[in-house]
Amino acid sequence: MSGENKTNKNTEERWVKIIAPYRNGDKLHSWWQIINTFVPYVILWVLMVISLSYRYWITLPLILLSAGFLVRLFIIFHDCGHGSFFNSKRLSEAVGYILGVLAFTPYRRWHHAHLIHHQTVGNLDKRGLGDVWTLTVDEYLALPKRKQLGYRIFRNAFIMFGLGAALLFLVGNRFTRKSFSRKEKISVYANNAGIAVIATTLCLTIGWKAYLLIQLPLMYFASIGGVYLFYLQHQFDGTHWYKSEDWDFKTVALYGSSYYKLPAVLQWFSGNIGFHHVHHLSSKIPNYRLEKCHRENELFSSIKPIPFLKGFRCVHLKLWDMQAGKLVSFKEVKMA
Repeated sequence: MSGENKTNKNTEERWVKIIAPYRNGDKLHSWWQIINTFVPYVILWVLMVISLSYRYWITLPLILLSAGFLVRLFIIFHDCGHGSFFNSKRLSEAVGYILGVLAFTPYRRWHHAHLIHHQTVGNLDKRGLGDVWTLTVDEYLALPKRKQLGYRIFRNAFIMFGLGAALLFLVGNRFTRKSFSRKEKISVYANNAGIAVIATTLCLTIGWKAYLLIQLPLMYFASIGGVYLFYLQHQFDGTHWYKSEDWDFKTVALYGSSYYKLPAVLQWFSGNIGFHHVHHLSSKIPNYRLEKCHRENELFSSIKPIPFLKGFRCVHLKLWDMQAGKLVSFKEVKMA
């Protein structure tokens, strides 16, 4: 074994040893997290239905609060797919499929793409599946004007978050593609069937107008929050992306994944996903141990947090500048 390979192996053994105590879920903690998230979510649905008998402006704050709980349910769904929430694969899948119905997301299909994302994040040669599509400056400038306009529209904040996020969950997740495996297609069909059963039951119980007045804005606000968090996890000032020959799992996990420092309340609703650098170093760490792992280990001391408000500024980053080794805005490209 060469000296370089031996050093890399020793380094890997050190960080694997560091994260080992935090891996895998605690059954009691996991079930408590489901209870303190799912039960309030159901209660809020009841309150929203009752509030419709009065004024819709009373319903709207409840919808926003419910959207926060739905984002938190999605994080549990996400952990189930990684096998970090429960040690039982069967239980993880059962809970994941159920929560996927609430979040309008097919369990197996979404996690197939997401696991690829974990294996390829920050790799410029393997973009396109499970990530936010991003062009390099040279790729963008080489496009004809028509396709440049298309990319600009796609990367527009209103389109990506205000419109595209909701369409992804409400419409995009409803369909299969030829590239999907049989199990992925079945997960889409099962997800659609589950949504249909719940929607039909609620429409027959509370009426279709009441259902739509709650479900559509609820999904809209939850999807905006969820997609924004996903975006900021790897699209931020200071992120690290590499070509395949220079790509390194540990480096990209620590410096190509964000540490988004959220206010305590938002950190709770987002299931600690702001500690995304820890999650990418080991997806087997359940969300409720991410902060503890970060705070107790020197390994993460060099990670610079992104303050809450500063995170919104990252939305203007659109292209990867190969020469500068950073994400840049369209305006910066024009000035170059």
